Amino acid sequence: MSRRKFLGCLTAALGATTGVRSIAHAASNKHFEGYPDSFGVLHDSTKCIGCRQCEKACNEVNELGSPEKPFDDLKVLDTRRRTDEAAYTVVNKFEPAQPGPKSSPVFAKIQCNHCQEPACASACFVKAFKKDKTGAVIYDESLCVGCRYCMVACPFNVPAYTYNDPITPKVTKCTMCHPRILEGKLPGCVEICPKEALVFGKRKDLIKLAWKRINEKPDNYIQHVYGEHEMGGTSWLYLSGVPFDQIGMREDLGVTPAPQLTSGALAAVPIVVGLWPVLLTGVYAIAQRKDKIAKEEKDAAVKEAIDQATDEMNKQLAQLKDKMTKEQQNAVANEVKKALEEAAKKAEAEAAAADGEGGSEDAPEAGKEDK
Repeated sequence: MSRRKFLGCLTAALGATTGVRSIAHAASNKHFEGYPDSFGVLHDSTKCIGCRQCEKACNEVNELGSPEKPFDDLKVLDTRRRTDEAAYTVVNKFEPAQPGPKSSPVFAKIQCNHCQEPACASACFVKAFKKDKTGAVIYDESLCVGCRYCMVACPFNVPAYTYNDPITPKVTKCTMCHPRILEGKLPGCVEICPKEALVFGKRKDLIKLAWKRINEKPDNYIQHVYGEHEMGGTSWLYLSGVPFDQIGMREDLGVTPAPQLTSGALAAVPIVVGLWPVLLTGVYAIAQRKDKIAKEEKDAAVKEAIDQATDEMNKQLAQLKDKMTKEQQNAVANEVKKALEEAAKKAEAEAAAADGEGGSEDAPEAGKEDK
């Protein structure tokens, strides 16, 4: 694929993606007031004793299997924990900084807060998360593509992922016992709590109850219902006798719903996802074309080098052949000359010898003449 062709395909894909943007399910800056009769849970941390019975009930309701340590082992409270694929809720123990009666340990339960305008749902471009009219934020794993944007988007750091299940991984979090709510039952954690630190009901009624407790016993509570307004409000609400940041809860979130903060960036997610295959294909095609051109250039350079080497070798062979021919001719000429010289010398020697023999025969005949 040529670069020009690739850019053409990319432009076409961008146009197509922009065309379907209106039906994408990314973030929106449209404010959602919440379902008026949705349910919620009020967690009064002043009543919690850290018995971990809520963790046990959650484990059983969601069939999460046996934990590494039994739920009656309270030593685990000495370690700060977060939710994971095997624990949809955990209780942590905190030692508040304030002196006096409030310096005793405080226990705080954490799980999905089921936001009124959930950041996980706004970040999910396949709409695997949605806010239900019951108040629960429910998850459809059949739609999930495993991008885990929900985990990044959650301001409470709650969603987990089943990394230990490579075949069918999924996102996990508290369901607020949505199936049980539909059956008219209480969430498992609420039902089992022995100190009534958890109260289930309509969210609007829980807010009234929370403020009633604060107003009736102002010395026992911080003048704040956590979750009433944080990030646009949550279905889980909290009361505390110490500042919330001392029990591990963020106080820097503000009151603006997460979708309004992330709509600009997250709206581009479908475009990025749609263009990504095109980009990868284009990059691969260009790389292949470059490789092909490089191979052709390399082959041409090798051929040219071979041709030059062959010409040079033939030239040198011809010169060598001429040289050898001349040397051979000279050698033959020298041998012929040498043979002729030797033959001449031999002839002279034979002639001289013949002359000597002729002289001896003439001498006696001369002596006879003297007698």
